[in-house]
Amino acid sequence: MPTNEGDTAPVERPDGEGSGTGGPSDLASRVVNSAAQDIGGFIRAQREAAQVSLRQLSQLAGVSNPYLSQIERGLRKPSAEVLGQIAKGLRLSAEVLYVRAGILEQRPQSAVRDALLADTALTERQKQVLLDIYDSFCRENESAPPGPAPDIESGTADRNETDPDEQEK
Repeated sequence: MPTNEGDTAPVERPDGEGSGTGGPSDLASRVVNSAAQDIGGFIRAQREAAQVSLRQLSQLAGVSNPYLSQIERGLRKPSAEVLGQIAKGLRLSAEVLYVRAGILEQRPQSAVRDALLADTALTERQKQVLLDIYDSFCRENESAPPGPAPDIESGTADRNETDPDEQEK
């Protein structure tokens, strides 16, 4: 039977009943189901750690209580938009949920990145801007030829460069 481009593979039910064909669509349905359960369990764990009820999170995130419950139980896989709303309700970085849901690839571990993502004083937009700046510095340093690091504290970083202000003096 031909399928339309927008069709999705059937998701295996929690009771173990599924298509049972063993073909590519069965594998796809198991992958989708596994990802849905993984993100749902993660959201539930984060909600419980924040001591927020399901009803409170549904109000904070602007999604219905039954839909959020289905996400947590792995019956539904939320869109990126819904994940962003849930992240905002939990005061988490949306990036964390996107990675967990398989929407984004995980970036290399970094104490700076972890600290930024965990900081509750920053908005999601501020975190993203700071992460973008940090990533650009990391990329710049990777492409730069190895050499001695400038000593910023002693002021020797600019001694080899000509400062236009000093030329006038």
